[in-house]
Amino acid sequence: MTDVLLEIKNLKTHFYTETGHVTAVNGVSFDVKKGEIVGVVGESGCGKSVMSQTILRLFEEGTVEYEGEINFNGKNLLSLNKRQINEVRGNDISMIFQDPLSTLNPVHTVGRQIAESIILHQNASKKEAEEKAIELLRLVGIPSPEKRAKEYPHNLSGGMRQRAMIAVALACRPKLLIADEPTTALDVTIQAQILDLMNNLNEELDMGIIFITHDLGVVADLCSRVVVMYLGEIVEEASIEELFERPLHPYTQGLIKSIPQLDGDRSAMLHTIEGTVPPLTRVPKGCRFAARCPFADEQCIASSPPVTEYTATQKVKCWHFEEILTKQEGTADVHTYN
Repeated sequence: MTDVLLEIKNLKTHFYTETGHVTAVNGVSFDVKKGEIVGVVGESGCGKSVMSQTILRLFEEGTVEYEGEINFNGKNLLSLNKRQINEVRGNDISMIFQDPLSTLNPVHTVGRQIAESIILHQNASKKEAEEKAIELLRLVGIPSPEKRAKEYPHNLSGGMRQRAMIAVALACRPKLLIADEPTTALDVTIQAQILDLMNNLNEELDMGIIFITHDLGVVADLCSRVVVMYLGEIVEEASIEELFERPLHPYTQGLIKSIPQLDGDRSAMLHTIEGTVPPLTRVPKGCRFAARCPFADEQCIASSPPVTEYTATQKVKCWHFEEILTKQEGTADVHTYN
């Protein structure tokens, strides 16, 4: 698993709003390898969904401006024209959204919605597309797929709708799948089934997956690498083992401490990160997490920290992570770059 499938370099997403110009994604860089599942975590308002939708340029033209590079299959997706990016959407890169009921078309059957994508991108006949739609419904674990293909989204349960949307996303066997909090609205049992399904599909189809969530427990079970975002920036990137064994950024440490422990003191209060994510119209000058960070000082408030490479697979954006880490395990050699 060494081939880089998607490479994002210094990505910025600017919006023009009634209140002025805001930057929702600021200098994001990371990659996804073939067959790899990369988790993207952070609180609501941290830019996870904007970043993912920027990859497919889903925002209305004229209201947004992009900078940087999104390299996929040797092409920068930000340089493609409308026809070219439409060929990529749903064919090479597909996306699963959080709410299938609002994403699936309520006036068309599930089978037709899957078949339409196959006809559009694969030049298949109507009969071939309908047969493939049934095969896909069977692949994602929907019972009686021939019957379900003729039903409408409202006829299906929440778990089945989510499976149907995954079938739509997989219609053209994409190389990359972006899953934007696909299990948030589901109960725990159905959530576990969907996660198992995605893990199995990843192994069977050998596709890369970007899995966006606020649930670190899900990340620990599904992903091999994690990107932590805060207010439009990546503050830490690490392998799953490194993230949980040695989190470097105070924000990452706060997120992990907030996870309830089964063997913990049930009478104790859960850990919380003080404050909230500020609006994009009031982005701090220095470190974006400074106002909520227990280790922040004047340097943090005055200037934004560089990205520091702690190991070959772990990076962090923090002025004082060495001091914080030294208290735990001693001094480490690091390499800094901008």
